[in-house]
Amino acid sequence: MIDLNSATLAEIPPRTRRFTYDRSHVRAGIVHLSVGNFHRAHQAWYIDRLLEQAGHESWGIVGVGLLDDANERLKIEAFPAQDDLYTLTRYAPDGTSAHQVIGSLVDYLFAPHDTAAVLELMSDPSIRIVSMTITEGGYNQDGRTGGYDLSNPLTQAELAAPHAPKSAFGYIVEALRRRRDAGLPPFTVLSCDNLRDNGVVAHTAVLGHARALDVGLADWIEANVTFPSCMVDRITPAVLKPDADRVNEECGVHDRLPVISEDFAQWVIEDRFCQGRPPLEIVGAQLVDDVHPYELAKVRMLNASHSMLAYPGQLAGLESVRDAVEHPLIHKLVHDFMTFDVMPILSAPKGMDLGRYRDTILARFSNPRVGDRLSRITGDGASKLPTFLLPTLATILEKGGETRRLAFCIACFLRYLGGQDDRGEAFDPFEPHLDATARALGRDPAKALVSLPLFADVDFRSHPALVAQITEDVARIRNTGTLSVLKSLLETLA
Repeated sequence: MIDLNSATLAEIPPRTRRFTYDRSHVRAGIVHLSVGNFHRAHQAWYIDRLLEQAGHESWGIVGVGLLDDANERLKIEAFPAQDDLYTLTRYAPDGTSAHQVIGSLVDYLFAPHDTAAVLELMSDPSIRIVSMTITEGGYNQDGRTGGYDLSNPLTQAELAAPHAPKSAFGYIVEALRRRRDAGLPPFTVLSCDNLRDNGVVAHTAVLGHARALDVGLADWIEANVTFPSCMVDRITPAVLKPDADRVNEECGVHDRLPVISEDFAQWVIEDRFCQGRPPLEIVGAQLVDDVHPYELAKVRMLNASHSMLAYPGQLAGLESVRDAVEHPLIHKLVHDFMTFDVMPILSAPKGMDLGRYRDTILARFSNPRVGDRLSRITGDGASKLPTFLLPTLATILEKGGETRRLAFCIACFLRYLGGQDDRGEAFDPFEPHLDATARALGRDPAKALVSLPLFADVDFRSHPALVAQITEDVARIRNTGTLSVLKSLLETLA
């Protein structure tokens, strides 16, 4: 198999498409913080398509790794060895595939090893956009107020030594300070995470960090920097070694960092950029005045349905999203959740048929080649549920509607915190924002629902019948199994 790098591009088998632009002419215009699989399958793929069109060579991407962990250490070695190239394999629901080499990432910097280089790059006026995919839990939000958490120990350390940042917001604020002090224009801050109003959330974080350092700097950022919201969508699973071996064989290329995704992609962006933007509309992105309707449909339907199937699926001993959605009980749960709980309270964006969108989501979940793992979906529920699922519950409670499906999902989440499935097999719940004491509350639903910050936006104290239902479901799941409880629920609601 051919080792992937610039010198071997001509040797790559024809079944793997190579970009046609001259990469030596591509210059960085975007710095992206946290170069995970999703960014490489989504934003970098859109930019790669744009670079195929002449005249857009100033929009290359420099990726920045922020976390000092095993995944990033692998990239420190692999990206330079591959000249920052990687393969993307896209699978359609019918099982067909498309392989290509992505060239839009023109450099990779590891921030913990070279803070100075990252800040120098972000301070360069050629960088017009700083984008990020730092996960829903990376925005340092105070669970009680939704504001920026200045008490966070990492934030406290950054405020004490602003020239030595560690977080995305520490880097952004310090780079903007340098640009202001040098009389240079700012950059646009573009969040590409699955957060409602992600531009607003990013604005809150950056301004919160800046104001704690320098009120004048915060005022300058407020007046000059833009924070467009955007909605991103492409299912991109983790790539384990068997997956990497398979796609490398399919591509005929030895890639240390291959990416797998579905073929579907959507990017809806608020058209508000302070220093210009790439014309992404020519490669299929949507530039709009208001992202909110698109974002709401995606978060409340697709992302929430991911959680709706993942928790019962993992508890039942299933492994992949496809395994879960093809189980008839879970399939009906997710279908009915979208149909009866979500769609009646959504206002569809112009031109969007919510019923067709629901069916597309279910087909995407059933993709036989993507293999997204339930353990990835269930992880960090403390950040995901308040964004994806609980707003729907709050609205239904206001309207006096049916809550049983949502109650069941919450019960599954609380049972998941115990780290044991219905077969008695142990697993490690990935909940970085819940300590052991908080996770232990999964055994006491009534207390968990009124004390854990993730449930703060739902007034459970005023809905004792709902609390009782969730408590009963947790006990029944423990005693009779998840699918038994689900079967009874669906029969009751039939």
